[in-house]
Amino acid sequence: MVLHGSRIASYFNTPAAIILFFFLVFVGNTLLGLLRRSWMLNRAELALIYIMWIVATAIPEWGLTAFLLPDITSVIYYATPENNWAELLQPLIPDWIIPHHDFDQIKNFYEGAPKGQGIPWALWLSPLAFWVPFVLALYMAMVSIVVILRKQWIENERLVFPLVQLPIAMLQADEKRPGVLNAFFKNPLMWIGFAIPAVIQSVNGLHHYYPYFPRIVLDNYIPLFRDTIQIPLRLSFQMVGFSYFVNRDIAFGLCFFYLLNTVQQGIFNVLGVQKVDPVLGAYSNYTGSIVVHQGFGAIITLVLYGLWNARDHLRDVCRKAFRGAPSVDDSGEILSYRTAMLLLIASLTFMGVWIWQSGLPAWVTPFYLFFAFVLFLGITRVVAEGGLAFVFAPMIASDFVAAGFGTRTIGSSGIVALAFTYVWASDILTFVMTSCANGLKLAEETIKRGRRIVFWGILLAIVVTLFTSIWAILDLGYRYGGINTDQFFFNSAARYPFDNAAARIQALDGPHWENWGYTAIGAGVMGLLMAARQHIFWWPFHPLGFPISAVFGTMFFSVFLAWLCKTLVLRYGGPALYLKTRPLFMGLILGQFATAGVWYAIDYFAGESGNAVMIW
Repeated sequence: MVLHGSRIASYFNTPAAIILFFFLVFVGNTLLGLLRRSWMLNRAELALIYIMWIVATAIPEWGLTAFLLPDITSVIYYATPENNWAELLQPLIPDWIIPHHDFDQIKNFYEGAPKGQGIPWALWLSPLAFWVPFVLALYMAMVSIVVILRKQWIENERLVFPLVQLPIAMLQADEKRPGVLNAFFKNPLMWIGFAIPAVIQSVNGLHHYYPYFPRIVLDNYIPLFRDTIQIPLRLSFQMVGFSYFVNRDIAFGLCFFYLLNTVQQGIFNVLGVQKVDPVLGAYSNYTGSIVVHQGFGAIITLVLYGLWNARDHLRDVCRKAFRGAPSVDDSGEILSYRTAMLLLIASLTFMGVWIWQSGLPAWVTPFYLFFAFVLFLGITRVVAEGGLAFVFAPMIASDFVAAGFGTRTIGSSGIVALAFTYVWASDILTFVMTSCANGLKLAEETIKRGRRIVFWGILLAIVVTLFTSIWAILDLGYRYGGINTDQFFFNSAARYPFDNAAARIQALDGPHWENWGYTAIGAGVMGLLMAARQHIFWWPFHPLGFPISAVFGTMFFSVFLAWLCKTLVLRYGGPALYLKTRPLFMGLILGQFATAGVWYAIDYFAGESGNAVMIW
């Protein structure tokens, strides 16, 4: 946030964790092995470290903390006579949810404190005492859900989990030539793949310091439908790498439904039927409300259909949790099913009461929590099966509830309560549930005994990262001024919830019944696609791409390129050639991330900022 470099803690691929893990395994552990073999960390120990790191990476920036602290103060800092927030919004906010109205201390958080003044903890401890338990309950609910579904996804359905194929390979033992380095780091194809993004990003990094170095541009677009819509042509090496491990039918479905959605939007634009619902906020306006509601309905079907397919497993989980059925074995889980179920129930209950007390009507709260966790679970499924590193929901739960039930029905206090849900359920580009799911896949491959320690590792990572990232954001704010470190988190993202809330309060309306119709259409189409996929053996269109087709654009070209490469490799070289070429594509991922990490170090010591070398 200070160096304004490449985003390394913003998406599901957790670049920061991969950068650290690469240097730990390739450099740190190798040096230990050269000194004394017995000092080396084993596979299980390294895997546990990586699991803790990917969970930790999902918290500080786009996952939570960088939203939390600005969002609970922006309603005070940005209040002006023009927006009328002091009269419209502030009287509706419970005293415990935001800091006391000490404008000078809050102003210092955004603009920097005078020299010699530190963090005014007295201002922050009261609201954090309420927010931290809520966030911990949220994360425990996420971990519990993943524990409950782990066996279904990993063992029964055998999802690929493309985002953990790289760390699995980095930990693979070299059985033919055992040594301090495994076969992955001895493979020349991996280093060739590594070199491609390393060279290109280093040229771009040098261009930042020396403008006479050419800048290599990997981003373009194709305009369509009278230039009302575009198809991005963005080459992301890590996205090509991750997508190479995705099943070809899934990759083809992702590209197909994106192109189909693009045509639909283009036709709507040309005919003038594309509608934008004014109730929807910034995180649900990626395109018209018809398309985003269709995507939301499709995600609901994706989740419910998946739970229906898992009904036998879920029945076993309930039998073990509530009856102690000896025939159901949960010894390989990081939590017993009973503990996971009780933790889930307790966490959701606490969250529901908290949200209700924040102002959302009691009858709306269960619906809101249902839709929020449907999105979390749906996006986690998309990442686990489709390997999409930077995907997000077509619309957020608070906007769906506001548009579906109507702002008049929810009331002014409920509208303000929904604004505070932007802290943890708005621009959800990364969150703990997905990191935990990827972590349990890695544990399945590398930790064969004593997996219960993984839960305690995850819990420790959550607690340590939550508290240290809160301190770090406060320190950055009061030292540098928040608006000087990141204009998005301290300006636009901090204003979105309350700009939207103020507009809704001044124009109460709804419910918008037509939105339920668009949602039903999306849910119905998704149901038909999933049924066709399951019952028609020749059906070529995997439905996973349909729910996120409206937000897939930046990944399209890279996924298509990976699908094309994999198709050609399998057709002309078969599975044997595919296995041989996997390290090349893993090198693309590792080279892109490791080079970004190296340039962060260079920029830090050179005192430079704004050198974002990594292409998403």
